[in-house]
Amino acid sequence: MITRTKYSPKEIEGKWQEQWEAQRLYHASDDSPKPKFYHLVMFPYPSGDLHMGHWYNYSGHDAYGRYMSMRGYNVMQPIGFDAFGLPAENAAIKRGIQARTWTLSNIEKMRKQFRAMGARWDWDREVVTCLPDYYKWTQWLFLQFYKHGLAYRTKAPANWCPSCNTTLANEQVLANGTCERCGSVVIRKEIDQWLLKITAYADELLKFDGIEWPEKTVTMQRNWIGRSQGAEIRFTIEVDGQREEIPVFTTRPDTIYGVTFFVLAPEHPWVEKITTPEQREAVEAYIEQARRMTEIERMSTEKEKTGVFTGSYVTNPVSGEQIPVWIADYVLMSYGAGAIMGVPAHDQRDFEFARKFDIAIRQVILNEGEEPSDPATWSESKHALGTMINSGPFDGTPGDESIAKMTRYIEEQGVGKFMISYRLRDWLISRQRYWGSPIPIVYCPKDGTVPVPEEQLPVWLPENVQFKSTGESPLRYEPDFVNTTCPVCGGPATREADTLDTFICSSWYFLRYTDPRDSEHAWTPEAAERWMPVDQYIGGAEHATMHLLYSRFFVKALRDMGHLSINEPFTRLFHQGTVLGPDGQKMSKSRGNVVAPDAYVEKYGADTVRCYMMFIGPFDAGGVFKADNLEGIWRFLNRFWNLTTEGWVEGNVSTEETSESRAIERLRHKTIKRVTEDMSNFRFNTALAALMECNNALIKQQNEPVARTAAYRRTLETMMQLLAPMAPHMTEELWHMTGHADSIHTSFWPMYDEAMTVDDTFTLVVQVNGKVRERIEVAQDISEEEVRKQVLNNPKVLGFIGDATVQKVIYVPGRLANIVIRNR
Repeated sequence: MITRTKYSPKEIEGKWQEQWEAQRLYHASDDSPKPKFYHLVMFPYPSGDLHMGHWYNYSGHDAYGRYMSMRGYNVMQPIGFDAFGLPAENAAIKRGIQARTWTLSNIEKMRKQFRAMGARWDWDREVVTCLPDYYKWTQWLFLQFYKHGLAYRTKAPANWCPSCNTTLANEQVLANGTCERCGSVVIRKEIDQWLLKITAYADELLKFDGIEWPEKTVTMQRNWIGRSQGAEIRFTIEVDGQREEIPVFTTRPDTIYGVTFFVLAPEHPWVEKITTPEQREAVEAYIEQARRMTEIERMSTEKEKTGVFTGSYVTNPVSGEQIPVWIADYVLMSYGAGAIMGVPAHDQRDFEFARKFDIAIRQVILNEGEEPSDPATWSESKHALGTMINSGPFDGTPGDESIAKMTRYIEEQGVGKFMISYRLRDWLISRQRYWGSPIPIVYCPKDGTVPVPEEQLPVWLPENVQFKSTGESPLRYEPDFVNTTCPVCGGPATREADTLDTFICSSWYFLRYTDPRDSEHAWTPEAAERWMPVDQYIGGAEHATMHLLYSRFFVKALRDMGHLSINEPFTRLFHQGTVLGPDGQKMSKSRGNVVAPDAYVEKYGADTVRCYMMFIGPFDAGGVFKADNLEGIWRFLNRFWNLTTEGWVEGNVSTEETSESRAIERLRHKTIKRVTEDMSNFRFNTALAALMECNNALIKQQNEPVARTAAYRRTLETMMQLLAPMAPHMTEELWHMTGHADSIHTSFWPMYDEAMTVDDTFTLVVQVNGKVRERIEVAQDISEEEVRKQVLNNPKVLGFIGDATVQKVIYVPGRLANIVIRNR
C-alpha cells in the first residue's frame, strides 16, 4: 500500500506547475521527430482578470492539447495577448494613467491566473501585440500590402461627433445615435482612411477546400462575401442638357419591365446634381437625417420605409419608360452602386416602399399555376422565378430562360452587361485612435504619400501622451511623433496619425508564434514550413466574419507575395459554447455578471474548477455556471484520490484470470474507448461521465479479492492517464505516488482492444405476444436456435404460455425474443 494522504490541491498544484516549467515540459521543440500538432486558442484581450467564461474556453482547449500530446504529437500550444484597442484608451482617460501602463499591468495579472490554471502553455512563444517587437512586424506587413497594391487610401464614411471633433467607434455611439461622451448627435462623415483590398480575394475566400470548419461558419462567411450573379443595367438621365448614365446591379434583370421607381442612396454623388430646386430642401433634410443613422439601423427589415422624391426621372433603357428617382436610407453606397431599380411586385422592400408612397406596382412575373392578379390586393410581393408577362416582346418567356435571355438582350443593345457582384467591401483598417500600431506612412509636400523604409521600423508609438477630454487621438498633438523628414527628399514631412485596426494584429499572430524571438524576420520560411497551418483552432463563432475571414485573407495574400506556401491558416476549427452567469445571461463585464475563478480555485483547486467547467455541458454549447455544482466534481476527484491511495497494491499482484478480473479488464477497455472517442470530439462532459462510472465500479469492488489483481491495478493506472488532460495536477501526483518516475503527461495514451469492449453476455428480453415477461443472460454469440430452446424452456416464460399454441418465435439479435402464441 502507498501512504494514504488527504487530497490537498494547495500542496500539489503549485509544486507541479513549478516542476513542469523547470523541466520545460510544455515547450514545443522545433527539432522533435514526432509529428507536429499546432494547437491554438484565440488569444485574449488583457481586460484585467480572467472570469469563468475564460476558464471554460481555456480548460477545454488545454485538455485537448494534453490529450494530443499523450497521443504522440509534438504539441505547440502558445499563448499571448491581443493588447491594442479602445478599452485601454478609455481606461487611460478615465483613470488618468497611460494606456501602456494599464495594459501591461493587466497582462501581468492574467499571466498569474493563466499559470494557476495549470495549462500547458509554451510561455517561450508568448506575444504581446502592443510591444514594439511585435508591432514592428505588423507595420512591415502593412508595407507588404502597400507595395503589392493591396493597401490604399481613399475617402470613406466614419462616425463623427461634431462637438468632440473626432471619429467614434461603433461602440461609442449610443442607441439613440448620440456620442457617449458629450451627448451630441453623431453623423456619418467622409474622411481619408486606409483600406485593404480584401475584395481581390472574394472568389477564393468562398472556397474552403482542405479544411474542416463548422458548416454554420462557412455559410456565414459565404453570406458575408455575398456573391451574386446578375446584370449591370445603365439607366439614363438628363443633367444640364447632357445624357448621363447611372448603373444599377440586379440579380433579376427579367423584372426590368416591372420597374416603377428608382432609388439612390442619400449619399450618392448624383443626388446633388439631379435634385430639382423645389425638392432641394426636403432632400437635404432627409440626407442630414440619414447621416445620423448607422448602416445596421438603415438596413433593418423592421424599420418603416422612408424616402424623398428628388424631382427627377431616369429612363428605363429597355422599356423607354420615365421612372421617378427617389432617395431612401435603405439603399447604401457600400452595397452595389448605391442605386437600385424598384420592382415592388417582386421585391419585399420595394413593395413596402411603393405602398408607403403610393407608387405603382406592376406584375411582370407569373408564378407557375397562378393567374394574373391585381397587385392592389396583394399583402406581399411575389419573389419566385416564373413566366414573363407585361414585358413587351419578352412575354411568355419561361422562368428557366428569362434571366439569361434578358441579360443577352441588354448586352446586345449596349445598355448593360452580365456581372458578378459581391456584398463584401474592402477592409477599412485605419482608426482615429491612439492605442494601436502606427501606420508606417509619411506625407511629404513634394513627394506625396511615402512609405516608411523597412529599415526604419518600427515607427514608435509614444508611450506618454496627454489625452483630451473630447477623445481625440493625442498623436495629432505630439510634435515629436507627427513631424518627421521625408525618406525620399529629406525635407519636412508629417506622419500618418491614424493607427491600424487591431484586427490587423490578430490576422497574423499565429505566424509570429512559429518564431517569436527572431528580431530580423516576422517569421522565417523554415518556421512557417515547420508549424503552419494551425492544426486545431478554438474560438468563438462571433469572429466568423471578421477575424477568421481577415486571417484567411492575410494568408492568401502573403502566399501570393511569396512569404508563405500555404493556402489556409487553420485546418480544423472548433467553436466553444458560451458560459452564462447566475442570471442566465452571457457572462460579461458589461452586464456585471462575471464570476471570478480565484476564490473557487483557492477553495477547491484548479483541477476541480477545470473539470467542472468541462462538465458543465457540451463544449460547443456551454451552460450556466452554478457554484454549488462544484461540490459534485470535488467529491468525484476526492473519491478517485482515496480509491487510488487506499487501493493501490504495490509489488506482486495476482495475474490469475477470473471472471471478476476479466470483467474489470473489459471495463478498462470500454472506458478507454469511450473517453478516447469523447476526447477526440471535444465531448469532455461525457468523457468525465465515463470516468465517474468507471470510478464507481472500482469503488464497489475495492474490498473484494479482485482489487488485488493486475487487472484492477491496470485499471487504476489507466484511469489516471485518461483523467490527466482534465485534472493534470492530481493525476501527476498520483502517478508519482504509485511509483512512476516520468511525468504522466509524457506517458502514452492507453489503447483499447475492440474485442474487449464487447461483453461475453447480454441480457435477452423475452416477450410473449409483445409483453415483456422475462430477462435472461445469454452468450453474446448465441444462435437463434439456442435462443428458441432457452426461452421455450424457461419456467417463468412457460407459465405465461400455458396451454396456448406457440405459433412462432421472433428473434432480434442481441436484443429480444418475442413468442407469438394463440389460445386454444
